[in-house]
Amino acid sequence: RLEYRGYDSAGLALVGAGTLTEIKEVGKVARLEEACAGFPELENDVCCGIAHTRWATHGVPSAVNAHPHCDEKYEFAIVHNGIVENHHELRAHLEKKGYHFRSSTDSEVIVHLIAEAYEGDLLSATAAAVRQLSGTYGIAVVSSRHPGLIVAARKGSPLVIGLGEGENFLGSDVAAFV
Repeated sequence: RLEYRGYDSAGLALVGAGTLTEIKEVGKVARLEEACAGFPELENDVCCGIAHTRWATHGVPSAVNAHPHCDEKYEFAIVHNGIVENHHELRAHLEKKGYHFRSSTDSEVIVHLIAEAYEGDLLSATAAAVRQLSGTYGIAVVSSRHPGLIVAARKGSPLVIGLGEGENFLGSDVAAFV
């Protein structure tokens, strides 16, 4: 049902007890569902996760360009709706500091900025990262260092938060909640 938001690729990042698992596929969500069947251990160990369907704006449709994007150590993962207008400058700055990029997306700079700013507080690291962004964003961030915590931020892009009994949701629009 969420393929109207993007149909080029889909992915998710799941956080368990000190672990972060990323699963991404090119094409429709059904391909991601099939890929998830290869991870039966995730059913019992996951405490939270983020997911994304992508319509490519930066970088071709591919598994490597699919969201979520993770840092090099797979400790942080982000999903992003929007456009990072200054991604070329941020990418060059991070590459000079030794960060390696897997994708050709504008979004991947966000997760590396969070990793760079991280000093034990995921909220503070996310705030420091988004202060450097020009453009629009609605992001969700998870980390293996903070199981059960999802940090979200927005500027110019929608972000809807739903609070439930024993469950909470974030979405880029209300239709995701239906």
